[in-house]
Amino acid sequence: MIVVTGATGNIGRSLVDHLLAEGAAVRALTRDPERAGLPAEAETVRADLTDPASLEPALNGADALFLNLAAGGGDAARTVVDAAVKAGVRRIVLNSSIAVGDGPRDDDNFLARMHGGVEDAIRASGLEWTFVRGGAYAANALQWAEEIREGGVVRDPHPGAATSPVHEDDLAAVAAAALLDATDAHAGKAYVVTGPASLTRDEQVVTIGRVIGRPTRMETISEEQAAEERATPRVPKEVLLQLFRLFATAVGTTAPVTDTVQQVTGRPARTFEQWAQDHAADFR
Repeated sequence: MIVVTGATGNIGRSLVDHLLAEGAAVRALTRDPERAGLPAEAETVRADLTDPASLEPALNGADALFLNLAAGGGDAARTVVDAAVKAGVRRIVLNSSIAVGDGPRDDDNFLARMHGGVEDAIRASGLEWTFVRGGAYAANALQWAEEIREGGVVRDPHPGAATSPVHEDDLAAVAAAALLDATDAHAGKAYVVTGPASLTRDEQVVTIGRVIGRPTRMETISEEQAAEERATPRVPKEVLLQLFRLFATAVGTTAPVTDTVQQVTGRPARTFEQWAQDHAADFR
């Protein structure tokens, strides 16, 4: 039995499909099973990762756990790790971040601090682990969908910031390989997973325009203005400002690119253009 947190998110939903295709028993955790829209073959269970009382039945009988911080945050993730130990789960695959790295931790980087803390908790748990340190998610481009639909102009403080955007299905495929590993080949590995090319944010917007057949471009605005416009209760202004400061350090650079997807899955990572084709309807 494999338990998937964040099962209705971009990565989790794709992961459920990968695991079911391999014949695995899947328990998908969600706050709202009735609206989850998950395959009938998956056991869909109501669970709130911020509520320890809901974790015991969710993890009962599980062999492996896919843990995604987006499903509850760093504090909730540590609670889930403790519950997994008590439930006798053998293996955890963590959806981590490229920001963590293997050298001294950059505690000024909130992504490194948050994900690194959970990595530390998993190492200390004594459970078998694999960390999937994803690069920038291609799906982050969905934040531009409304602007592209309405006028083709995306307002952003750092159009020249370079990342190597990774398709959510590639992250899911690497996670599935680790969860299904019967030889312990992936145990104790921290995989850095990126897309196949470094692209600026402006180049990503232009690529989306090419795919949907309409001109698109970026317009530069201040970090403060962008944070004011995009802040939500889930992603407050201060978090966005921290993120924009990280993007500022990536202007004029080339983002790291790895071949992890090829090594783990046997096929090359999908390009950002392929991702845009998969999501073209979101931008039209």
